[in-house]
Amino acid sequence: MVYRGPYRVRVEEKPDPRIEHPNDAVVRVARAAICGSDLHLYHGMMPDTRVGHTFGHEFIGVVEEVGSSVQNLQVGDKVMVPFNIFCGSCFFCARGLFSNCHNVNPNATAVGAIYGYSHTTGGYDGGQAEMVRVPFADVGPSVIPDWLDDEDALLMTDALATAYFGAQLAEIREGDTVAVLGAGPIGLYAARSAWLMGAGRVVVIDQLPERLEKARTFAHAETINYNEVPDVVLEMKLQTDGLGFDAVIDAVGAEADGNLVQHLTSARFKLQGGSPIALNWAIDGARKGGVISVMGAYGPMFSAVKFGDALNKGLTLRMNQCPVKRQWPRLLEHIQNGYFKPSDIVTHRIPLEHIAEAYHLFSSKLDGCIKPVIIPDAS
Repeated sequence: MVYRGPYRVRVEEKPDPRIEHPNDAVVRVARAAICGSDLHLYHGMMPDTRVGHTFGHEFIGVVEEVGSSVQNLQVGDKVMVPFNIFCGSCFFCARGLFSNCHNVNPNATAVGAIYGYSHTTGGYDGGQAEMVRVPFADVGPSVIPDWLDDEDALLMTDALATAYFGAQLAEIREGDTVAVLGAGPIGLYAARSAWLMGAGRVVVIDQLPERLEKARTFAHAETINYNEVPDVVLEMKLQTDGLGFDAVIDAVGAEADGNLVQHLTSARFKLQGGSPIALNWAIDGARKGGVISVMGAYGPMFSAVKFGDALNKGLTLRMNQCPVKRQWPRLLEHIQNGYFKPSDIVTHRIPLEHIAEAYHLFSSKLDGCIKPVIIPDAS
């Protein structure tokens, strides 16, 4: 898959990735996925997304080749690869902040490196391809346990881990009321995770009936369709005795919806790309002294976040890119114990050769598409 400009992707032949450093591996991709945050790239929302770049930060595959210093992987191992690229030894990695690694991204001091997510995150090609180069192969990938289904492993590389991390950041206490903005994959997983953290009530807010239905059946949550209420913040207050929610998880971010002008001007007053609407709903809908967890990806924003309101309400705002590998031990326990079946949210499985159609389907939310999986070799 290569990016050719906003709303334009296609399949092209590129040179096979190769070992560039002794600690690299080359992985033949078995399954990849399109993430909601890939749509920000697809819509031209993220800076320095260059023509010819290959997207895809959710993938699993089989090790084809390893560099001379790789000790933890062997050719033939089936591995899941976290979306973070990290060195494992810097100041931040030593503290488990793998998403903030200091040694992998020359283009930014805030974010670390991410596969297939523009040159602002290092410019590494991603996994929506037949093969991918995996740097720091001794610290990133893990061999997939024999008992774990491939698609369940795939969804641990970002969506499930990020959502679980988002629920952790929300500091949910036993009996808390929790609102989740967005019923995409991360919102659904976050709502499900909130129960594991001890939530007493979980409410998911979105506009798409099929996603809200999934929130009820998969996440066992109550739902609000924001198109069916006069004021979503007022509805959030009415449902919590006028107080607001103890915790609000923003699983929307720069929602990839609307045209480029709308993205740049923040002119739309619904969940919309480049606008802080979802974040402001979270600030307004949380109770005083509550917690907001931000999981949605944000790019440049041209309208104001209600930071003064957050200050005056005494809110705690917590956010970061998920340090994926840190979540895996607990998530593997949850999956093995039957608390999660991550692949239950997969709705479409599409060959790599049809990835342009897959992006259109997912971006336009057609055919009830919630989570598309990409199959490099459909034979």
